[in-house]
Amino acid sequence: MFLYPIESVIKLIVQKIMTKILITGGTGFLGINLAKKLQSKFKVILGARNNKQNFFAKRVTKCQIVPLDVANIDSVRDAVNLIKPKIIIHAAATKFVDLSEKFPFECIDCNIVGSSNVARVAIDKNIETVIGISTDKASPPVKNIYGLSKSIMEKTFIASANNSKTNFLCVRYGNVAWSTGSVLPIWKEMYNKNKKILTTGPYMRRFFFSVDEAVDLVSKSIKMRRKLNGKILSVEMKSAKIMDILKRWISNYGGKYVIVKKRDGDRLDEFLIGEDELKYSYLLKDKKKNYFVIDFNAISKKPIKNIISSSNSKKLSNSEIDKILSFGMK
Repeated sequence: MFLYPIESVIKLIVQKIMTKILITGGTGFLGINLAKKLQSKFKVILGARNNKQNFFAKRVTKCQIVPLDVANIDSVRDAVNLIKPKIIIHAAATKFVDLSEKFPFECIDCNIVGSSNVARVAIDKNIETVIGISTDKASPPVKNIYGLSKSIMEKTFIASANNSKTNFLCVRYGNVAWSTGSVLPIWKEMYNKNKKILTTGPYMRRFFFSVDEAVDLVSKSIKMRRKLNGKILSVEMKSAKIMDILKRWISNYGGKYVIVKKRDGDRLDEFLIGEDELKYSYLLKDKKKNYFVIDFNAISKKPIKNIISSSNSKKLSNSEIDKILSFGMK
């Protein structure tokens, strides 16, 4: 006679044998959406240093949470000892360009020291795979402390792949639309206050990516984690001029914009593949998608010929911009 319903017993058994994934910075916009997508196939544990956000993430995802400050190696070690994950998705980061320029030590502690702590503990504890979440701001020419910190993370992980049994790889993409602290929720807050949006870079061009597309790229990296060991994975993305997005916003929702002083560290365009990376890069086609791989350990036999930037990429159509805007304006 069973003391518990057979469905509950089966669920417990399945959860016990599922591969464990620990997501650092797991209470952020990307971490929560990764958890929602991955938990059907993996046992996902979310780790972050803000316990208020931890409890919020637990409530909305139903995933286990663990206090985790990547800048403290003992905190990383304690979390890994407790969870014993097979895969770590390293999403924890200070990602604000202007904040990193003003408070560089905070950026360095989280993005550089934090990443090295994750790498050291992963190697020490024989974690199978570590996936670093990077950014187009890490590609050359780097113009700000945030981008440089992410570039160091990429190179630290690639070097660690060469010197350990742990698989290390990174994914690189542009702005995840409506992610915490990104331009669209900031605009929404301004708009809701007085229908006026302050813009620091109307003529800048940026890659925009839905959170579903970001999650899909990370999922792709998980599936290809052994093949991508020591490499950076990116994907073809569309870009838009900030002014064009502002015009669609005003056309759809009203209001006006005012141009103000640009932020320190910003550049006109972003790059998925910079000039110095071309000879190490190659195209990977799969299911009608164009992926880009950077392997700094080998000169490519079929390198990508031209840089891939927000200036020469395909542009978002008005309908695509409207779809991105509507996601957060519902």
